[in-house]
Amino acid sequence: QVQLVESGGGLVQPGGSLRLSCAASGSIATINVMGWYRQAPGKQRELVADITSDGRTNYEDSVKGRFTISRDNAKNMVYLQMNSLKPEDTAVYYCKANLLSVVGVTIKRLEVWGQGTLVTVTS
Repeated sequence: QVQLVESGGGLVQPGGSLRLSCAASGSIATINVMGWYRQAPGKQRELVADITSDGRTNYEDSVKGRFTISRDNAKNMVYLQMNSLKPEDTAVYYCKANLLSVVGVTIKRLEVWGQGTLVTVTS
């Protein structure tokens, strides 16, 4: 059993900042890619940013230069620093991990999602 728990969402004014955190726990052997996705009302879920175990990052065009993804491999955590927030960044933000889970002698490749955290950017 592997779980992802996000935190750090909230209400912020345009131009403000928030830092999201996501902690992975359970029977984890290794986490390959960790990422942040978001889903605004009436829209499809989209990738915001992701990061590999060796630190390679990928960002959606609209957040480049404003958001920074990072991870702590020792703690199985991923972070999203969001600066210069805009109303269009309002969404539920989800953490996702692609990982190998070990249960006994069985290794499983899993894709695990967190429950989401709401970010609201409004004046």
